Amino acid sequence: MKLHLANPRNGYTLTGYGTGYLAVNGIRYEHPLIVMPDAPPAPWTVAAISSLSAEACGLLLAETPEIVLIGTGKTQLFPEPFRLHPLIDAKVGLEIMNTPAACRTYNVLVAEGRRVLAAMFLP
Repeated sequence: MKLHLANPRNGYTLTGYGTGYLAVNGIRYEHPLIVMPDAPPAPWTVAAISSLSAEACGLLLAETPEIVLIGTGKTQLFPEPFRLHPLIDAKVGLEIMNTPAACRTYNVLVAEGRRVLAAMFLP
């Protein structure tokens, strides 16, 4: 699904998604991604929500996000709370949702000028 055209003023936005891919500013990626408005998308080394670890969540804090969105794939899945403790302990806003919803939410937060980090598994 195409979301909308990239807006360079807003930096890096999610412009599409579908089975097995995400698109950032019109460029298609076929692996899990970390997306922020002010940095090029980076591969996320976590292969699936089932292999998410507290260490992987802790590494997201290096980017000093205000809000972290975790897109869990086609369906919304909740990891065990102990895996999220680094984000919870740092008092970072955290939302867990399916990847399509996370894409839309990310774009709204970017448009608002929020410092958001999206850690996205493929839908």
